[in-house]
Amino acid sequence: MAGEFYVGVDWSSGSWFAVVFDREGFDHAGVFEEVGALWERYEDRAERVFIDMPVGLVEEGDPVRACDRQARAVLGPRSRSVFTPPVREATRKRRYPAAKRVNERKADRGLSKQAFNISDGIAAVDQLLQNVPEARAAFRECHPEVCFRALAGEPLAHSKRKAGGYAERMRALAGFDSEAAPTVQAAAEAAGGAEVAVDDVLDAVALAYTARPGPGELFTLPPEPPTDAAGLPMEMVYRAPEPLDPGVE
Repeated sequence: MAGEFYVGVDWSSGSWFAVVFDREGFDHAGVFEEVGALWERYEDRAERVFIDMPVGLVEEGDPVRACDRQARAVLGPRSRSVFTPPVREATRKRRYPAAKRVNERKADRGLSKQAFNISDGIAAVDQLLQNVPEARAAFRECHPEVCFRALAGEPLAHSKRKAGGYAERMRALAGFDSEAAPTVQAAAEAAGGAEVAVDDVLDAVALAYTARPGPGELFTLPPEPPTDAAGLPMEMVYRAPEPLDPGVE
């Protein structure tokens, strides 16, 4: 259908940065304070919304999802970029000590500050997808580092916040699309005065490229994702010529 949008979304400084492609290429980008507002903006045209936020949460027991474990395996030096999400109840806690206690009780393990710091975003997406069936059909979890790993064809050596890491990721995007550099620039300019870091722009662009039809196919980690208690898939989507081999279950 003409007019379809393919959206890549990154959570940046407490807001949602969306890069939007149509089938021809970059269309626009925007910043949203609430994920619900983002969905309202694109619900009529979004074919896919690929989001850098855990979708599908553990209620209790081992909180390490198969997709987290396999993502770490394929990322090699960048494996620490994958955080184990809090259990679902812990994402609803506003203070770190309370969230940590819930995670210890439900999962028998602590909770990293990094994972807690994205809990508000996790809970917002989780509530949206549980309450809005149309959003559930469009949204899928997509980790930027897995996307860059798939586009590059090999593990990346440098952090995305270092100059070498920026160069690596730009090379991966440019190898996928010769228009990647002006696309990144246009997306950054579209952020306007919002506090969107350069690496977050790169991440959202990578997710939008993954969502839009193009070279390669869509695959998931794991290939046959389980679902959580709410029926949400616990997966990470990426685009590649061939599926990545994590070597672990």
